[in-house]
Amino acid sequence: MAVFHLSMLALIQGLTEFLPVSSSGHLVLVPHLTGLPDHGQVIDVAVHVGTLGAVMVYFRSDVFRVANGFLHVLSGDRSSEDARLFLGLAVATVPVVIVGLLFRMTGIADMLRSVAVVAWATIVFAVVLFVCDRAAPRREETGNWTIRQAWILGLWQVLALIPGTSRSGITISGARWLGYDRKSSVRFAMLMSIPVIFASGTLLGVEVVASADAGAARDGAIAALLSFVSGLCALAFMMRLLRHTSFTPYVIYRICLGGLLLWIAYT
Repeated sequence: MAVFHLSMLALIQGLTEFLPVSSSGHLVLVPHLTGLPDHGQVIDVAVHVGTLGAVMVYFRSDVFRVANGFLHVLSGDRSSEDARLFLGLAVATVPVVIVGLLFRMTGIADMLRSVAVVAWATIVFAVVLFVCDRAAPRREETGNWTIRQAWILGLWQVLALIPGTSRSGITISGARWLGYDRKSSVRFAMLMSIPVIFASGTLLGVEVVASADAGAARDGAIAALLSFVSGLCALAFMMRLLRHTSFTPYVIYRICLGGLLLWIAYT
């Protein structure tokens, strides 16, 4: 695989996986704007591994808390903050895993992979993000959550199975609608991404391991490294930007991107 093509895909995926702008919306543009072929599942796995590493490094203190909470739960202690954090992540992951498997088994996932679907989802859920960020009630100013809130956010995350929705964008929208401040909303969205990315990456990895060769392994390593670096930069940028502004710049950008995709889809 050409280094330019590989680098472009990895950088796009890394930069857009965590920003609420829809990574699928950007990736679907690549073949239309460049004429390059589909990158395949090996690179899919690689960039997911890279972005998984990025979020775990950036939120490493929370990752340690989740691991500690897992040990607490094993010992029978479910009352500590770390235990509640772990249980919340486990509960929030259940809906998207179940529905994701159903989509994959029934072929719905492939049916939704069209430029038109990505375009409309990019625009519609940009509006959802704007409304939730601006009009939702403000109650929670801390980083704590309940099992009920985790389940609700897990249901919001199911919408991310529609290409163009943006997994981070929809979970941030759900957290804002529940009343969490922007920083806590992003934190929950990023932590919720860890088990989801791990599960999807593992599933794809099982499918491609038999066909992978030395060249594919080299391409995957490059893609993983680049997506890790770009994902880490994207996370740092978003957290810094949130100190001074809302999610409105992302909303405007998404609507412009969706308009471009609609033009591609219907012309």
